[in-house]
Amino acid sequence: MFVPFGITVCGLDELEGHCETGATHVLSILDPGREEPTAFGRYGEHRRLQLHFHDVIEPLPGQVQPGPEHVEALLAFGRELGDDAARASHLLVHCHAGISRSTAAMTLLLAQARPDRPASEAMAEVARIRVKAWPNLRMIEIGDRLLNRRGELVAAAHARYRAMTMARPELARFMIENGRAREVPDDLKSSF
Repeated sequence: MFVPFGITVCGLDELEGHCETGATHVLSILDPGREEPTAFGRYGEHRRLQLHFHDVIEPLPGQVQPGPEHVEALLAFGRELGDDAARASHLLVHCHAGISRSTAAMTLLLAQARPDRPASEAMAEVARIRVKAWPNLRMIEIGDRLLNRRGELVAAAHARYRAMTMARPELARFMIENGRAREVPDDLKSSF
């Protein structure tokens, strides 16, 4: 196992199905103004961090970008999890769809937990547990700086975008149309 604790990544509509995972820690990433999901009432005792920002990578009117304060908070939460790892911890990270913000957060948390391992391994582990992972680049860029990974996490994210663009071109098209063209490999953009 890449880390000494269990990990789950999901979207809002999947939370009910994970009540029995034994999650001891939940990182909940929601759009600003979104109410807390009711499913957590059935999760039993757990620690939770709730962050509110939109799934954007560039400034957009009316949208709250992920910022250093959000990434610092999730990394602090991850350090707490590391301290609790001896108690068979299980981390569940979710966002709206379980594709972008949650996979970026999980990648950063795994990279923090295993600074001795390449960032590509953290990204591969997230892709293994969440096949449709397309991590939010802004979060990865901020986390790369905070974790002093010298561009290694950003490179791992770009490798993931390339793989996903090849496998699911419609997802790359969606990203381009929604202000996230920086995530799509330049040499593949002309395909869309």
